[in-house]
This record gives sequence, structure tokens and C-alpha cells, in this order.
Amino acid sequence: MTMTTTAAHDAHDAPAAADGATLAAASISTAPPRVSVVVPTYRRPELLLRCLQALLAQDLPPEHFEIVVVDDARCDWTQTVMRALAAELPAPTLRYLRPAQGRGPATARNTGWRAARGPVIAFTDDDTIPTPEWLSAGLAALDGDNGGSCAALAGRVVVPLAGRPPTDHERMTQGLEHCEFVTANAFVRRQALLQVQGFDERFTRAWREDSDLQFRLLDEVGPVGRCDRAVVTHPVRREPWGVSLRQQKNAFFEALLYAKHPRRYRTQAGVPIPASYYAIVALTFGAAVLAVADIVGSAVVCALLALVLVARFALRRLRGTSHEPGHVLEMFATAAVIPFLSVYWRLRGALHFRVWFY
Repeated sequence: MTMTTTAAHDAHDAPAAADGATLAAASISTAPPRVSVVVPTYRRPELLLRCLQALLAQDLPPEHFEIVVVDDARCDWTQTVMRALAAELPAPTLRYLRPAQGRGPATARNTGWRAARGPVIAFTDDDTIPTPEWLSAGLAALDGDNGGSCAALAGRVVVPLAGRPPTDHERMTQGLEHCEFVTANAFVRRQALLQVQGFDERFTRAWREDSDLQFRLLDEVGPVGRCDRAVVTHPVRREPWGVSLRQQKNAFFEALLYAKHPRRYRTQAGVPIPASYYAIVALTFGAAVLAVADIVGSAVVCALLALVLVARFALRRLRGTSHEPGHVLEMFATAAVIPFLSVYWRLRGALHFRVWFY
């Protein structure tokens, strides 16, 4: 294979530029592909390679699709992996891009689809494994009687778990199987993306940027359908201890989604914070204030009630999940901190986006 430099996208599609390179087999046609696969990645070259190998095994003729990898970390190691893959295998056009500015999956996906040449953009993530029929099934559905009027289609995500009770993190990841629309498996017409101007880059984490796109497509373009025959597998990644604490920052972007789509948020996507979170925070601060005021009895009662609610929260998370000692310890330890982080990020988001929501 040869490697040549290419522009990241046409100037009329977006104001920003990107650094990019095309890795293409000499035998591949220069005609526009039927579909462009956009894969954002961030410092996970091993997972990216696994995903790319699955994409290269698609049953669609190689000249019918291209793969656009957007490296949000601007990582030389990732570029090296792509060069090695292009040199080793005959493949569809492989394109490697780095966003010129900005961070996050929304920015990366915008860079990718704006650079793409296909009329349909298939989105997936670097930690998925598309089945060989993924692209052909999605295209067939868009071309079919039911999909012809759709601006986009959501495919099916399968999260395989080992034959044992899952961890809390594994169970959370399994929730992808029940989401209406996720960019781990989505087909969107390029014209529809142009009409809504792509992803909102204020969503700087991998959270709610796909719901926002879904709602804008529904409100401004047309229906968003579903194709369960277009399947990607999403194995659960290993995460460090206490991953649930970092995930609480997602609550900040709940406020942005509500600010943009209050009606749809309430009816389709709302994730209300449990009342027990507010109770734990209020009781804990109440206990501290009462203790300073030397009202010891009431302070002890507030503290005990807060501990009871924390214990109930931890036990609820353990219901149906692993009872390994390390996991049990993690559930109790993080249960004592999650309410404070969740309330903090939700209130911070509400203030930042000037919206009041539950």
C-alpha cells in the first residue's frame, strides 16, 4: 500500500481543519464509497486494531466503503498501528485524521464525517467489534421501504458477559443494549448531518452527545429508525477501581441535554437523580452543622440516617452483581462518595447552562 497526504475535509463543510493522511490500496477505486465508517479513538491502539480488523472483514466489497479513524489524542503510536495495518493487508481506503482543535468524541466524530466521502456515515467506537454483516445490513435497511424515509438508523449493540454475576461497571455497560440510539452503532445520512451541523461539541465527554444528535434529527430532519440485523459487539473494558466516581461528571451534561430538549428529556431520556442522594448530602451537612453547634444528639441521628441510606444504596448496587470481596468493598466505599459528586456535577451543570431540572 502507498501513503499519500490528503485534506481532512472540504472547506465548505466545516470551518476547522484537521491534520490527515490517507492509507489506501492502489487497486481501490477513487469513486466515492457507498458508506464511510467513522471511528474516533483515544490512546487505545490495541482495541482500535481489533475494531479495524473486524471492519476489514466486512462482507461488503472493499470499494464500497472507507474507514476514517480520528485520533482525538493525536497519538503517534496510534498512527503507527494504522500504518502497519495498511502495509499488511489489502483494505478499503483507510484515513487517519487528527482534529485541528478541540477535544472529545463529538469533536472527533465531526472531524470524521466532514472528511468522509460517502453519502452514509456509519459510526462506531474503537472498542467495538462489528459483525461481518454490519455495514451491508445497515445499508440494506436504509435502502429498504421502511428505512428510505429515515434520516438515521440505530443498530443493535451486544455486550457479552462472562458466565458469572457481573460487576457494577459491567452491568452499567450492558445498558448500551437497551439504548434507543448510540454512536457505537449508528448509520446517519451525510445530508442529515449537514442539515443539523453535526454533533454539539459542547459535549466534551462520551455522554449524551448521541441523544442530542438523535433529538435534533427527529425534530429537524426526519425519523430515526432501527436495524437489529446491524450488530456490533461491545466487550466490557477493564477499568480501574472506583470508575463509578469518575462517571459522575456525566451529570454535568445531563443539564445541557435538558436545556436543549426539555420535553424529550422528560419523556425519553431523563435520568432523575435519586432523592436519597440529596438526603445523604443534606443529612451529612446537617450533622456537621449540629455538631459545631454542640447539638450532639441530633448530629448523631443525622449521621446515622445518612449511613443507613449509604448502606441501602450500596446493597442495591450489589443486588444481582458480583459479591467478590474487592467488589463489595468498592461498592460500599464509592456509595459514600457518589451522592456528593453526583449532586455537585448536576448543580454545576444547572448553573453553567442556566437551567433548573430534576
